[in-house]
Amino acid sequence: MTALYILFAILIFGVLIGIHEFGHFVAAKLCGVRVLEFSMGMGPLLWHKDTKSGTQVSLRLLPIGGFCAMEGEDGGSDDPAAFSNAAAWKRLIILAAGACMNFLLGFVLVIVCLSQSAAFIPPTITDFMEGCPYESADGLMVGDTFYKINGERIYFSSDVATYLARGRGGGDADIVLIRDGHKIRLNDYPMTLREYTDPDTGEKVMRYGLYFAAQEAGPLATLKYSWYSTLDFVRMVRLGLTDLVTGAASVKEMSGVVGVVDMMAEVGTSSPTVADGILNVVYLAAFIAVNLAVMNLLPIPALDGGRIFFLLVTSIAEKLLGHKIDPKYEGYVNTAGLVLLMGLMVYVMFNDIARIVRTG
Repeated sequence: MTALYILFAILIFGVLIGIHEFGHFVAAKLCGVRVLEFSMGMGPLLWHKDTKSGTQVSLRLLPIGGFCAMEGEDGGSDDPAAFSNAAAWKRLIILAAGACMNFLLGFVLVIVCLSQSAAFIPPTITDFMEGCPYESADGLMVGDTFYKINGERIYFSSDVATYLARGRGGGDADIVLIRDGHKIRLNDYPMTLREYTDPDTGEKVMRYGLYFAAQEAGPLATLKYSWYSTLDFVRMVRLGLTDLVTGAASVKEMSGVVGVVDMMAEVGTSSPTVADGILNVVYLAAFIAVNLAVMNLLPIPALDGGRIFFLLVTSIAEKLLGHKIDPKYEGYVNTAGLVLLMGLMVYVMFNDIARIVRTG
């Protein structure tokens, strides 16, 4: 069964990258840029077909990648339909299209997963546990909906504990509530975990003392919470990068393709049924799709975001200097960035393998 989920995970990776490159392909065609080859997969060529427009559509051996090769993409070209000769706004659309397709795919996958949910739990207080000190007109009240905690938007009831825990320390939090249609701000509001008695089990538990009730799912609620989940994925990537920069997380904790495939297999095999396993893996795939979209738009050389950044800089420079900047300089920067990126990928892959060996 594990092997089945591994194959499924590899297939998902191929689809994610294929969708990304398909976004570049469609945008290039719509913008009148000549596409030399659109390939699903990497490595040795298995099959190809030449279209009337001059594009070679290919299928290659390794199902872990793909590419959309455009005329003049990595240097100058005399072809008027070359990428390098297209208007700046067209190049911007083409470069951003891959990430947009990944984000859209992630959103669609979340809808598929959440359409199986019978209910959602919004961050609206429905009651307080006995002895909870936060219930008051100057504090929290039944019917209040958490809108933000310490600047972070609250989408689900589970976000409340998560972002109170990520607070500034000392238990104080800046809270924005929606009460009777108006925003209520509670600055430096003291909220800490306290010991309560669980009314269902009678056991002592550490809680904030708030109750949230489930609301029945429907088509509109599914769409709304699917959108919220997708935005939450974007935030998770941002917070992960922030933790990496601030030192709260280590580079050793990063996962690459090997680590993610192993994680997908573990999520699938630990699920109670095959159907649940597939659904959980698809939900994880949605997060990875959004993750790819965000990461690809970072201003890092060799990534789409780096190329967009370089495009914006050169466009401004060309207007100031009055002449076009040779595309070869972008090629040099992207090549250097690609070498560094490949080095990081090898390092992460080594850590993934070492982690799997240790825990296996």
